[in-house]
Amino acid sequence: MIDPAVETTTLSNGLEVRTVALPHLHTAVVAQFVKVGARFESPEDNGLSHFVEHMLFRGTERYPTSLALNTAVEKLGSTLHAETGRDYTLFQMALEPEFVAPAIDVIGELLGKPRFDDIELERELVLEEINEDYDEEGVEINADDIARGLVFENHPLGQRIIGPRSNVQRFAAGDVRRHFDRFYGARNASLCVAGPVKHADVVRAAERALRNLPAGERIEVPAAPPAMAAGPRLRHVPDAGSQTSLAILFRAVPELDPAYVALVAMLRVLDDGMSTRLHYTLADQKGLAYSIHAAIEPLADAALFEIAGQTANAKVPALVRELFALLDGLRKGEVTEDELAKARVRYRYETLASIDDASAMAGWYGGTALYYAPQPLSQRLDAMRAVGRDDIVRVAEQVLAPDRLALAAVGTLSKARLGELRQVITDWR
Repeated sequence: MIDPAVETTTLSNGLEVRTVALPHLHTAVVAQFVKVGARFESPEDNGLSHFVEHMLFRGTERYPTSLALNTAVEKLGSTLHAETGRDYTLFQMALEPEFVAPAIDVIGELLGKPRFDDIELERELVLEEINEDYDEEGVEINADDIARGLVFENHPLGQRIIGPRSNVQRFAAGDVRRHFDRFYGARNASLCVAGPVKHADVVRAAERALRNLPAGERIEVPAAPPAMAAGPRLRHVPDAGSQTSLAILFRAVPELDPAYVALVAMLRVLDDGMSTRLHYTLADQKGLAYSIHAAIEPLADAALFEIAGQTANAKVPALVRELFALLDGLRKGEVTEDELAKARVRYRYETLASIDDASAMAGWYGGTALYYAPQPLSQRLDAMRAVGRDDIVRVAEQVLAPDRLALAAVGTLSKARLGELRQVITDWR
């Protein structure tokens, strides 16, 4: 049996405490998930979830400065990792099992008694982070974010996680506290500890450190918009340099859709190692890109199938044309049994390897549970074994369609070259 033992206890304030027993490991992960991110923000608040995450590092009552807080974490042999996404925000520490209880104490202090000091210092840091995505004229040059805006348009899922510069410049302490008080209640969060731990011990530590968190409310997720209409969509942003960055997105089926496993198999046929089609054809054999890769971004009730890479400006139309030819092959059923067999083997290996990764287990059983019950690993393997060529064709026909295409190109493209790219996209059927 490959499925780890997962136990859940709900504290009196509504906080879910979950453990994933991995007795074969020598380290553990303590992960606090909060259902807050860019999809929960209005345009006026866009970027506030990320800003609050940053401000939480500015100290607590017990650890009044960022230095004191980080020192306390590092004395446990760990580092406090945090990230804000579209669907949730994560705070995580990896450490030896004997330090799980004090790590939970730190989480309790972080979420229970934040000071939110030094807002101007943190504002400057976030503004520096934003500068990476804009040129000297203030034009956005992050192809990934531009493409997501094309797919989701005015829906919150199309917003940048870090937000626009104008919002970050005006966020005040009151905004930080308002956002924190609304979203950081116990009922809107979960604690997951994965590793060689005992559930009862983790619950006792959580009771001590987290039971006094305000219950708050469990926030309902804003539904993803319907699949976009009137595609394909193209946006070119001029940017100096010898290469163009491409982000090519298709609105895909969500993780709860029965066809999702076929989507994963399709991804692996296209791009799962240097022998698969994307790298071998476009990079190795045709020299159209040094680096190009595909991935799936699963969201609570949607997913994106993404192909991203960089190429010389002159090669952009040819690269996109050859890429479409590869996608056409998937839609036409040009998938061999050898390719599918290799995809299954590699999927099984990565699933088994995830059992040796406490962080991966905490993410799957902790983060996913904010929205729905995570599927057992054994069921995922069974589903992949059952995927056939016809399943891949069906999902390819559904997802890899011109009306679902959004393409962002950031680079120096002449008028003629941009016209050629437009024609490649227009001609694709």
